[in-house]
Amino acid sequence: MSDSALPDGVERREFDGEERLATRGEPVYGEPTADGWRAWDPERSKLGGMLELGFETGLSGGETVLYLGAASGTTVSHVADFSGPTYAVEFAPRPARDLLDAAAPRERLFPLLKDARKPETYAHVVESDVDAVVQDVATRGQAEVAVRNAEFLAEGGRLLLAIKARSEDVTAAPEAMFEGALDRLRDAYEVLETRRLDRFHEDHLGVVATPK
Repeated sequence: MSDSALPDGVERREFDGEERLATRGEPVYGEPTADGWRAWDPERSKLGGMLELGFETGLSGGETVLYLGAASGTTVSHVADFSGPTYAVEFAPRPARDLLDAAAPRERLFPLLKDARKPETYAHVVESDVDAVVQDVATRGQAEVAVRNAEFLAEGGRLLLAIKARSEDVTAAPEAMFEGALDRLRDAYEVLETRRLDRFHEDHLGVVATPK
């Protein structure tokens, strides 16, 4: 991929003789570190995989971000390393405790123990007109979650979404699941780019979209 597509604050650095994506910050999940930089593992991060595959994410660095499905903080900690205020929504208490640890050294990372399917429960906290919504929510109705959270995105902002087919229906063909999800997304978004993430994440579709 062209490194010109990488946001400011994301670089290719060498770890154990291998060039890898990296951000500068405290380690979170046992990733290799060197000179204050931490490797960003695309096999543990859908957004990392999208960057490795050369998606035009629209991220340039310094954006305000709403992250849906933050889990224990693997990806959102990287995002907070190069972004502005980063709101991290996670519903499950156990990973949310790890998310708090990831946020401790990151003054721009704000964990929210909330349900991404109910944006009204955090609308009073998250500033409107965020530059990017990043979503990795392993639940049925992933497109519906994205549509419900479209209200937060600024005009021209970006939705960066990873759709997991097996979270929708383990028995259905992934392509059918993806098409159904994209149809629902188009109610609120213009879809700019889609590509399978199978190199790093089997039966996942990466999506870049902007609000209508």
